[in-house]
Amino acid sequence: MTNNQLRSLPVDDYRRTMRLRPLDREILALALPAFGALIAEPLFLMADSAIVGHLGTAQLAGLGVSAALLATLVNVFVFLAYATTAAVARRIGSGDRQAALKQGVDGIWLALLISVLVVATAIPIAPTVVRLFGASSTAAPYAVDYLRISSAGIPAMLIVLAATGVLRGLQDTRTPLVVAVAGFSANLLLNLTLVYGAGLGIAGSALGTVIAQWGMAAAYLTVVLRGIRVNHSGPGSWWTGLRPDVPGIRASATAGVPLLVRTLSLRAILLLATAVAARLGNTSIAAHQIAMSLWSFLAFALDAIAIAGQALIGRALGGGDAAGARVATRRMVEWGAGAGVVLGALLIVAQPLYLPLFTSDPAVQRQLLPVLVVAGLMQPVNGVVFVLDGVLMGAGDGPYLAWAMLATLLLYAPVALLMGAQGLTGLWIAIGFAMVVRAVSMALRARTGAWLVTGAVRA
Repeated sequence: MTNNQLRSLPVDDYRRTMRLRPLDREILALALPAFGALIAEPLFLMADSAIVGHLGTAQLAGLGVSAALLATLVNVFVFLAYATTAAVARRIGSGDRQAALKQGVDGIWLALLISVLVVATAIPIAPTVVRLFGASSTAAPYAVDYLRISSAGIPAMLIVLAATGVLRGLQDTRTPLVVAVAGFSANLLLNLTLVYGAGLGIAGSALGTVIAQWGMAAAYLTVVLRGIRVNHSGPGSWWTGLRPDVPGIRASATAGVPLLVRTLSLRAILLLATAVAARLGNTSIAAHQIAMSLWSFLAFALDAIAIAGQALIGRALGGGDAAGARVATRRMVEWGAGAGVVLGALLIVAQPLYLPLFTSDPAVQRQLLPVLVVAGLMQPVNGVVFVLDGVLMGAGDGPYLAWAMLATLLLYAPVALLMGAQGLTGLWIAIGFAMVVRAVSMALRARTGAWLVTGAVRA
């Protein structure tokens, strides 16, 4: 049976005809390296939390506020990775590798332009924003210092986002893994040296992370440049492909707007949780910071399957294989739910092993116990949410994701304020409610065929 005949079958017949074992191998080949690369960011934060946590509760509380703010400043632009992955993968599916790389270069230039504006904003407003988020008088100075120093790493982080999107779209998740492992190792060594060896305290933690981030950005740029040189064809020197292309940069920005709305809504959900926790006191915000670090770690682990989804769905739709996209979606949802069950169980039963690594404060540990049970029970739902999020991103279905996340935010906000007033556990139940709403909205969308738009460029 030819590929065209296979693709013309109904989805159920296609699923029976197409062996799932090769698909599973392809998912794993993309997801396992992506897992290692994705957890670099939460590992950075977890390492910072573990190192800073032993300086004192005020320092850890300051890190909790500043880390949430810094993550917002950077992660609202995660579309630099997600939109680039989908666009590059579609070009790869259509067989045009040189155009795929050019699309990626446009995303990197956009990242540089955005970073200038972000840094110029972050440094002067740091004290005001920290105060607005309810940091105590003892924690606020640490939060401001960490935020201002870390701002120097924002351009590097945005470059890493865009370049990672290029490589994922090219179906290469191994290179990001290598860079992530090197970056995490450098970050850990630098932080230990600067925080304790040099006696710089929380400022040393921020400085060590910035140095590691710039090293990662340099590594990614080197790989992208090599790819452009190898795949260049046609008139002119290969380096002409590096020049800024205003229409291309504008197209990248336009494609990212719906994902920006989606991410802003998601960050608003997380920031509201941090703000509520901060007003419960230093103990609660310290416990919330540790719980959020672990939640982020598991989220990025589950998101590895979503990254495989972005690459596989974009490539399939770029090659005109809508039925294959549906089959891959179903299989990856199964993988996501199963992984969520395993990770959730580990989060609950392994508490005595990992909690002492983050804090020796008995009060913080007591608050964490019920919170982590709630977080663990939500992991299967999270697995489904992250996979479907990646699938719809890979299909370029950004507008739907934007509206769905806005609706989730509107439903979540009053629940978070009400439940958060009852304590930290209530706040985390509200976070779980938001994930259930997301799961329902994306499952309904996945059942339709509206997102299955084929072609090298989504019309």
